[in-house]
Amino acid sequence: MIIAITSTGPTEESTIDKRFGRARYFLIYDTEKDEFKPLDNLSGMNEMQGAGVSSGEKMFKAGVEVVVTGHVGPKAYRTLNASKIKVAFCKEDVTVKEAAAMYVDGKLTVSDGPDVEEHW
Repeated sequence: MIIAITSTGPTEESTIDKRFGRARYFLIYDTEKDEFKPLDNLSGMNEMQGAGVSSGEKMFKAGVEVVVTGHVGPKAYRTLNASKIKVAFCKEDVTVKEAAAMYVDGKLTVSDGPDVEEHW
């Protein structure tokens, strides 16, 4: 399974970023290889609008099956949902590695919709 976790930094020891579209990095975790790879999101961070949609497209291109983040808005959620990418919310201040383990261990549930309004 390929999981993307929003991150404040480029390593699995970085803290999870609570924002989806404007997260600084996505850490792509391959559960079969037990390997994390950073995906820079500087372009998404600096977009005037549409950051969630463009980040959702990045997830699709990266082959992501699940996104773990703190929050996701309606446009980003629609983009992810259309690509059959699940969204799981992690509201705790944990490392990327801890958030990935929480999802794998079944401690995070898959969302059925966005949890914030546009331009959060």
